[in-house]
Amino acid sequence: MVNNIEVIKMTKEHLDSVMVIENLSFKIPWSRSAFIDELTTNQMAIYVVAVSGNEVIGYGGLWKIFDEGHITNIAVHPEFRRCRAGSRIMDKLLEVCELNGVRNLTLEVRKSNLPAIKLYENYGFKAEGVRKGYYSDTGEDALIMWRYQG
Repeated sequence: MVNNIEVIKMTKEHLDSVMVIENLSFKIPWSRSAFIDELTTNQMAIYVVAVSGNEVIGYGGLWKIFDEGHITNIAVHPEFRRCRAGSRIMDKLLEVCELNGVRNLTLEVRKSNLPAIKLYENYGFKAEGVRKGYYSDTGEDALIMWRYQG
């Protein structure tokens, strides 16, 4: 059972939990040092965590590049999937985008990741291209999805 989910700014204190989720969610996970770089040196990076009680159950991030955003990753701990944590993370990222003047958003997603594609489509993202062989672990293609604000 999930208590209320709050989405807050990610800090280095969240990284132990984020790394557990990262390793459970991705075949080629980001390193801890990659997340530290995102949080401490990448001035374009914005990262959030979904918290239920005192437990980090998911996270998401994006890069703000002028008036565009590139969603880098969204992941929810497998035990907490299907409880709207991914939607809450998307809501927060979109709120942050609006506050920071981000008009359009893009992302890449595995063609086989139907739950993620459905989530993104629910937020107005549309597939507009393919990156052939994008994922080095399997050679799978990535869909390039965009969401335009006008």
